[in-house]
Amino acid sequence: MLEPPIASHLNTEDAAGTARGPEVVVDVSSLRLELALNLLTQAGWQPPPGFQPHSFDGLQAVIDGLCDISSRDALTGLANRRQFEVAISREIDRVARAGEPALLLVLDIDHFKKVNDTHGHAAGDLVIQSVAAALQDCVRPMDTVARVGGEEFAIILPNCPPAFGQTVAERIRNKVASQPVALVGGAALAVTVSVGGAFAPQWVRSSPTLWMDRADQQLYRAKAEGRNRTCLELPPLTVVSPEEKGMLFGALGGYDLEEDGTPASGMAEVLPKTSP
Repeated sequence: MLEPPIASHLNTEDAAGTARGPEVVVDVSSLRLELALNLLTQAGWQPPPGFQPHSFDGLQAVIDGLCDISSRDALTGLANRRQFEVAISREIDRVARAGEPALLLVLDIDHFKKVNDTHGHAAGDLVIQSVAAALQDCVRPMDTVARVGGEEFAIILPNCPPAFGQTVAERIRNKVASQPVALVGGAALAVTVSVGGAFAPQWVRSSPTLWMDRADQQLYRAKAEGRNRTCLELPPLTVVSPEEKGMLFGALGGYDLEEDGTPASGMAEVLPKTSP
């Protein structure tokens, strides 16, 4: 920790971005760049060929690297919770406007606490990494796979018909169950996951919370029915046809419908009044 007199000088910059005082002269911009490079190095970042940190391209590479590691889970390399929340909001908007089916899967590693308690947290990390790798092997490049909690994962599958979604969920479950995790010392640990899923309502405005809640309910059902299984909610019925939705968007300037089919905020004022 810096001594107060030094800290006070570091908090004062001149026009060139240099902190000055009787004790120290520090180039603050270089210090910040050095800290950023140290952070990237710790995260395993590989600089591009010919990397010059003070050049425009070099600084852009540093910014891109920082953006990437800020959206990734450090243990697995999957999208982190922050990136997942961005992705699910974007997918809800796309489904509301394009009407394509989208599936949200949520997964828990079964009896994970027992793994940590029996084999230690290092073994738990190996299990999490193994499951993460299995998830990535089972999805398309367009899908978002995220670690959203300790042993909790979520997958967003855009343009996903129900039959395909069920196939992917079962593929994931079988993939994890068929690959025991090799622990330090040679022991192999059998691992299973419980999977729940829900489809986003098409052509209507949902919310990340509602969609997650519905997927979580299916995950709870999978656990209650014995774990190591998949439970998917049937796609909700569309409240209007695609043609009707297109007509509404055209006539009303892009207003949305809520998940229950009621007009979104501001839409009621432009809808024609009907007699009781």
